[in-house]
Amino acid sequence: MMFGKTRHIHIVGIGGAGLSGIAEILLKLEFKVSGSDLRSTEVTDHLVEIGADIYTGHSGNQIKNADVVVVSPAIP
Repeated sequence: MMFGKTRHIHIVGIGGAGLSGIAEILLKLEFKVSGSDLRSTEVTDHLVEIGADIYTGHSGNQIKNADVVVVSPAIP
């Protein structure tokens, strides 16, 4: 697999239209997916239902165990 030893991916801005879809694909590929967004929405609730760990708000503590961190271009 092209991801090597990558197992846990954290997505900052996971509730957005683009990255939420990528998160869903990663979950279907059996990656551990966590993420954060400024607020809880139907999109983030759905991701939780299918296995993602979602945080409301952004903090450096959320990414300490991630192999890869993806940041939405919408995050200033």
